[in-house]
Amino acid sequence: MLPDGYSSSKKKDAYWDDVCGQEVSKMARIRCMMQTFDIRTFIVLFLVIPIGFTGVYFHGQKITYFLRPLWQSPPKPFITIPHYYHENVSMDSLCKLHGWNLRDYPRKVYDAVLFNNEIDMLTIRWKELHPYVTQFVLLETNSTFTSIPKPHYFAINRERFDFAEPRLTYGTIGGRFKKGENPFVEEAYQRVALDQLLKIAGIEDGDLLIMSDVDEIPSAHTIDLLRWCDGPPPILHLNLNNYLYSFEFNVDHSSWRASVHQYQKGKTRYAHYRQTDYLLAESGWHCSFCFRKITDFVFKMKAYSHTDRVRLSHFLDPKRIQNVICNGDDLYDMLPEEYTFKDIIAKMGPIPHSYSAVHLPSYLLNNADEYRYLLPGNCIREAG
Repeated sequence: MLPDGYSSSKKKDAYWDDVCGQEVSKMARIRCMMQTFDIRTFIVLFLVIPIGFTGVYFHGQKITYFLRPLWQSPPKPFITIPHYYHENVSMDSLCKLHGWNLRDYPRKVYDAVLFNNEIDMLTIRWKELHPYVTQFVLLETNSTFTSIPKPHYFAINRERFDFAEPRLTYGTIGGRFKKGENPFVEEAYQRVALDQLLKIAGIEDGDLLIMSDVDEIPSAHTIDLLRWCDGPPPILHLNLNNYLYSFEFNVDHSSWRASVHQYQKGKTRYAHYRQTDYLLAESGWHCSFCFRKITDFVFKMKAYSHTDRVRLSHFLDPKRIQNVICNGDDLYDMLPEEYTFKDIIAKMGPIPHSYSAVHLPSYLLNNADEYRYLLPGNCIREAG
């Protein structure tokens, strides 16, 4: 016998050995199993592992993006060409400032785009470029890159573009509607079709061809410079100010996919990836997801090539989208796509509000009442 207040662990162990060695109830069996677990094992099995799996499921993409500097190096830096411009400087002087020569006559310019549903952005783009473009070339299909059927939005709104009609080459192509296929395959298919439409439009060797998405808008003076000067590289990427949702949220100045080519028959192919090392600084604006209606946001999130980013159904909730727009947050709750930890951390969180509307497309400012939602202080969108 032991004094009061003490107990014998041997006696207790013997008791459990007797019970666990016999046929017992389910609860007794569970108690027997639990005695074999210490507290650390319990925490790992029932807390750490489930929380880990849940975290990876909901935030795996964030983890991957944050660790990107460990497995991917930055791309080769561009050779940036300084860009000189002022409205009171002659074209001859501007060409010389760039180390180029003034031509006797300007090159012809072809502006070619694949069109989805960005009616307002297309209007602002074409009004900006209209004085200097020889032919507007637009291809439209009845399918998104993700094989979702859609109307021919340009055809429905074609009367809005009467100003461009005399210089318009418009074509349509049927979608392939292959469910489950990588969206970039459909995108490549449409870009090949745009090559054919350019030939129909009459493009010739030496003409300038603008390759960019509708929301990547070169400034008018940039295109005027390139059409009047001899000496620019035959392929030149355009450095655009990068905006999100409107011109209130200036993400950075690093948009580069837009490009201008001196066309070469049999060699020039319409593309949207890096094709040269040369980049012309401060050449326009890239306004991504700059839509008037919440329904347009939902449509694009489901329709464009990166539809895999819609990981959770509530990403498409209209109330959430409206809050994201006004706060300058990310629609997909993703981390910045950068190559160094320093850049990732610097861009984490909401995009700072900008209250500058200086050096924006002239048509936008001349029609500010119609496009108020694109200007600072006007984040509320129409429902649909």
